[in-house]
Amino acid sequence: MRRRYIAVKIESNHPVEERDFYEAVWTSILKLFGEYGASQAELALVDYDLEANQAILRCSHKALDLVRASIVAVTGIRNEKAAAHILLVSGTLKSLRRKLPGHKTADRGASAL
Repeated sequence: MRRRYIAVKIESNHPVEERDFYEAVWTSILKLFGEYGASQAELALVDYDLEANQAILRCSHKALDLVRASIVAVTGIRNEKAAAHILLVSGTLKSLRRKLPGHKTADRGASAL
């Protein structure tokens, strides 16, 4: 199974919990593409950094465009205004973390992964 990893920056005036972010993206997928589209996405939250307001999502490579559209369509999380911006997309988690500036594993090098 080929997958894609998406690094996302969350902008909000309030702290956003990882479950709330995941639910916001999932709801966005359902609204835009329905249950069939959501099932094709195979969406999973791989990593979430509350301090940096960043998340890493995993999806099917076939549903990448669908997931990207759904992420940027998020305008609110738990009745608070919020925005999600895609920072990077990669085919491997290791490569994504290496390229992601400021990520806690980015400074450790490949041996720490």
